[in-house]
Amino acid sequence: MTSTPDSPSTDDTLVIAGRAYRSRLLTGTGKFKDLDETRAATEAAGAEIVTVAIRRTNIGQDPSQPSLLDVLPPSRYTMLPNTAGCYTADDAVRTLRLARELLDGHKLVKLEVLGDERTLFPDVVQTLEAAERLVADGFDVMVYTSDDPILARRLEAIGCVAIMPLAAPIGSGLGIQNRWNLLEIIDNAKVPVLVDAGVGTASDAAIAMELGCDGVLMNTAIAGAREPVLMAHAMKLAVEAGRAAFRAGRIPRKRYASASSPIDGLVG
Repeated sequence: MTSTPDSPSTDDTLVIAGRAYRSRLLTGTGKFKDLDETRAATEAAGAEIVTVAIRRTNIGQDPSQPSLLDVLPPSRYTMLPNTAGCYTADDAVRTLRLARELLDGHKLVKLEVLGDERTLFPDVVQTLEAAERLVADGFDVMVYTSDDPILARRLEAIGCVAIMPLAAPIGSGLGIQNRWNLLEIIDNAKVPVLVDAGVGTASDAAIAMELGCDGVLMNTAIAGAREPVLMAHAMKLAVEAGRAAFRAGRIPRKRYASASSPIDGLVG
């Protein structure tokens, strides 16, 4: 099949834990003004996987309150329960076991164990412990981590199904600050690598994909924008463009320009 801008190649799918997805943009569900905006932004992003902060979002824990599942049904979206707000391995494991019960045995989860309230950097020691316990308990773990290539290798060896290094601190909007670390992780990983945290605008998402990341996860960059639904659409286009550019292969960087056309054979 020949790819065109309006007809992307059907064989370029993102495979996580054995399941294929056409969208490489994963979105969060927090920080929106209401559930209607959450739904509209998710649709505009074209996301198929959406993260849910179990400690902050109602997915059935409180039957008297509106549920996220009413606007983002699991029949249409893959729920990705996450451990946002957890600072110990025990809390993270407990939270994801609760999510599994609420979602009828759901196995795909996002692990994040924070170590600092100001920067929200991960506690890598607690993250490793939690990952080992969750994998042993049958979970498919996508793991938020620092941009340390050695740590990424260890998390993959434990059995995590995706590595999710930060590009900059969570919610900072600083963009890709660590491209060489990301490249090292990408070059050595045998599981998907997705940038998680730090994206501020569409060009940041495109750069992450051009580097070879398999996907991008974001929440604040969309929900915090002046027009979240429009920004969600922009992020969708950026991820698609960055992926296409990566697959196409950029020209080498050169110190000097060279003519686009040869001089030989010019008339006159």
